[in-house]
Amino acid sequence: MSYDISLRNPVTKETIMLDSPHAMRGGTYAVDGTTEAWLNITYNYGKLFRRIFGNEGIRTIYGMTGAESISVLKAGIAQLGDDVSDNYWEDTEGNAKRSLNQLLALAQMRPDGVWDGD
Repeated sequence: MSYDISLRNPVTKETIMLDSPHAMRGGTYAVDGTTEAWLNITYNYGKLFRRIFGNEGIRTIYGMTGAESISVLKAGIAQLGDDVSDNYWEDTEGNAKRSLNQLLALAQMRPDGVWDGD
């Protein structure tokens, strides 16, 4: 199970397409990259997200614009350690932090988008 999180056009509700492909990797990813402002994140990190964001976990950013989420994501990132595992699925702070850094990059690329997911 996983979160499918994307930045959407606030008018059309369609996933925003970026000018060039990105190679951000989550639980699933496009082998040659994708232009979609999208990231898939394993539910394994849910406990960590709830610890830093509260009961809503990562869903805290849903409905926020990319711009509104930047400070929230930065605050969450600051609370996590750097213990990245070679096993993406392992619920380490470093693995969760990596996914938040990728969401932050998307938010900075398209601050006008609105987060949606699940």
